[in-house]
Amino acid sequence: MARSFELPDLGEGIHEGEIVEVLVSVGDEVEEGDDILVVETDKAAVEIPSPYTGEVTGIEVEAGDLVEVGDLMMTFSGGEEAAEATEKEDEREEPSESEEGAAEVEPEPAKAQEGGGEAPERKGPVPASPATRRLARELGVDLAQVPPTGPADRVTAEDVRALAERGEEEAAEAAEKPERPEGKAPRRALGEVPETIPAPVVPSLPDFSRWGEIDRVPLRSVRRSTAKQMALSWAQIPHVNHQDRIDITELEAFREAHKAEIEEAGGRLTPTIFALKAAVTALKEHPRFNASLDPESGEIVLKKYYHIGVAVDTDRGLLVPVIRNVDRKSITELSIELYELAQRTRENEIGLEELQGGTFTITNIGVLGGSAFFPIINFPEVAILGMARARWEPVVRRKADGTFETEPRYMLPLMISFDHRVVDGADAARFGNVIKEVLESPERLLLMM
Repeated sequence: MARSFELPDLGEGIHEGEIVEVLVSVGDEVEEGDDILVVETDKAAVEIPSPYTGEVTGIEVEAGDLVEVGDLMMTFSGGEEAAEATEKEDEREEPSESEEGAAEVEPEPAKAQEGGGEAPERKGPVPASPATRRLARELGVDLAQVPPTGPADRVTAEDVRALAERGEEEAAEAAEKPERPEGKAPRRALGEVPETIPAPVVPSLPDFSRWGEIDRVPLRSVRRSTAKQMALSWAQIPHVNHQDRIDITELEAFREAHKAEIEEAGGRLTPTIFALKAAVTALKEHPRFNASLDPESGEIVLKKYYHIGVAVDTDRGLLVPVIRNVDRKSITELSIELYELAQRTRENEIGLEELQGGTFTITNIGVLGGSAFFPIINFPEVAILGMARARWEPVVRRKADGTFETEPRYMLPLMISFDHRVVDGADAARFGNVIKEVLESPERLLLMM
């Protein structure tokens, strides 16, 4: 008996991914647990194991396909799972005495199908093929409301068309329901969040080819995930930006003096390492920057751990691996861990778990240049620290005798974007001052080593 394999729930709210590689072919014999697919989801490549032992009889996807949880990936023949499925099918088809009596009067399942009855309550994604999902979108049909007739409660294209054809009848039934009196809003329980304002309709783009030659490149993989995450962050979080310039002349001298011994230990002593330590100090003094806002409960979630994400530029796009428990690690340990983590991220060897669980993010574009930028907060965090290129600049300083002098100093531009729902501008200034104090004082950093 043929067995279907759908994309499983990968956890952490992940509902879709891109097929990177199909590792088997039709006719291959596989064992349960053998890797059969590589799926890139939420910026990390995940190897998917086979749930069955048997022969691959069909492959429904290929590299580059975008798939959702519940989509059909492959079919298999043989194996213990097939026998188990047959037993479950027999149990489902065997009616009880009360069901047999009801069937003699009127077949309820048929009535539900023909009369527009509701689909059985489901938990999780609806099993359906990509083609069926596309048809449902085109016809405006909610898959969760479609009574399934396919094997293992799978929704077929015929099921979708049948429900779409009953649209007029369902609309008529809805029209018969009593309407709420004009001017009356539905009552809401105390603490319940009201519905959000509908997003504006995005207008269709013009035909750019009217004015010249164009190319179209699919928005895929990391770039697609980044686009979704940034749109979510910008839509949900009211961003405010605080900027400052920090004198890291002494810190740079300290870095130059110790970078060779760090390299011998297998790490890299970069300005980001010092920023990690400075950020933890500031987060401990100002815990609302190490938090997330829960609008449904009306609460601020204060996190008592310090997992800091560091943005890494890769050939596939920007990725943010997370360093756990930064507060418990020395500068040497952080230098080694960040270097190894960045290398594995650029070589696409990073695991999904290593991209999750961050409480605060640091992004440093200094190596690429630029005097300042406006980083977008990594939702659902509350703030992000941005670093631009440090430069030697003439700085006017007041001497002890009250006169002034100008001398070259190594100045680092720092940007803090924060969620104005959780913290205010004064909070951001105080938070930034802690970072400034730590980075301008190598003595404080020595205490953290």
